[in-house]
Amino acid sequence: MLKDSDRIFTNLYGRHDWGLDGARRRGDWDGTKAILEKGHDWITEQVKASDLRGRGGAGFPAGLKWSFMPKQVDPKRPHYLVVNADESEPGTCKDRDIIRNDPHKLIEGCLVAGFAMRANAGYIYIRGEFINEAKQLEAALDQAYGAGLIGKNACGSGWDFDIYVHRGAGAYICGEETGLLESLEGKPGRPRLKPPFPAAVGLYGCPTTVNNVETIAVAPTILRRGAAWFAGLGRPKNTGTKVFCISGHVNQPCNVEEEMGIPLKELIEKHAGGVRGGWDNLLAIIPGGSSVPLLPKSICDDVLMDFDSLRAVRSGLGTAAVIVMDKSTDVIAAIARLSHFYMHESCGQCTPCREGTGWVYRVMQRMVKGDATVEEIDRLDDVVGQIEGHTICALGDAAAWPVQGLIRHFRPELEARILNYKGVRSSSSGASPASAAA
Repeated sequence: MLKDSDRIFTNLYGRHDWGLDGARRRGDWDGTKAILEKGHDWITEQVKASDLRGRGGAGFPAGLKWSFMPKQVDPKRPHYLVVNADESEPGTCKDRDIIRNDPHKLIEGCLVAGFAMRANAGYIYIRGEFINEAKQLEAALDQAYGAGLIGKNACGSGWDFDIYVHRGAGAYICGEETGLLESLEGKPGRPRLKPPFPAAVGLYGCPTTVNNVETIAVAPTILRRGAAWFAGLGRPKNTGTKVFCISGHVNQPCNVEEEMGIPLKELIEKHAGGVRGGWDNLLAIIPGGSSVPLLPKSICDDVLMDFDSLRAVRSGLGTAAVIVMDKSTDVIAAIARLSHFYMHESCGQCTPCREGTGWVYRVMQRMVKGDATVEEIDRLDDVVGQIEGHTICALGDAAAWPVQGLIRHFRPELEARILNYKGVRSSSSGASPASAAA
């Protein structure tokens, strides 16, 4: 388990003062000016050396992403930092707790990250439903401005940096970075074709980096304690700490900061009080938010919680939102519910997603009843494979992967549901279930 001395989010549960005085007592804003004085490139290289990977789902190396920003600033094309706080992935509830209870980590992170990429302005795009979190964040910003930590001559560094809070309107698609930029510009939140990438043509056509709340919030601690410290936690290329969201059929649902690469079973049993009814009552787990394929108990027994370990078992860490399902779960209905979510949240821009997600949901509704044929399972698998990888953004993939995971690991349940439905219908019409199954 992670040592308390290595935890970055020391007020994750809101037990202490969230304000500036409390944040300073916990080490935030300590030596920030000295960090900035080491230069733009030094900060970027330290984040690179830490092997920090983005905490929003994709897991792209953060320092590498920052390094894509131009070294020279064109006065007509200012640089921007945009923080993605549009936390809409089902099962994910970490960023809102960071904003609610540790907002100064995020604000300080915006300053050092913005400085590293030569930006004088940062936008925090926060989900519209996060009313209290947005108020808390704005109050913390007022404190930081009042203390001279951001704004003109931030922290006495000679660098000007302003932060603006922008409230979204509750669209899941705006969690995709270019859809977020479109929304921030006042347009419908529809993802852009890439290239060009945001580092070249981003917000208002200017160089922009978009990062998740957790990614930005951990940066100051990495810079204070050193890249080697962060890289020494976890596993190679899967370094540092991670806030895991554990929900579903556990005795104590929670958010917890732990070391990357912790065994999934240990994470659940030590921090969430174990699976309801005991580990043997486990049916399946979605390890990284609703958009990644579920895993059956046989894999959950030994799998590690990091990007590469979960990819090796054909799933993903995603946002590290662990959704636990015990044996009372109708797993087919659970995945059908996710299919409805992705159908509802499709922006409609790409034909495979616009048409495919609706078709998948309608077929999944019949699979829940069993009102289908066994051959349709293969057809469903084929269609979601056609959606996957054929859309501008990853929402098509997100719609496909839960269904693929269901078919991969729970095909016998799908077939049994279909045969049972046929048996019931045959019985009601006078034929025997045995003859119907034959």
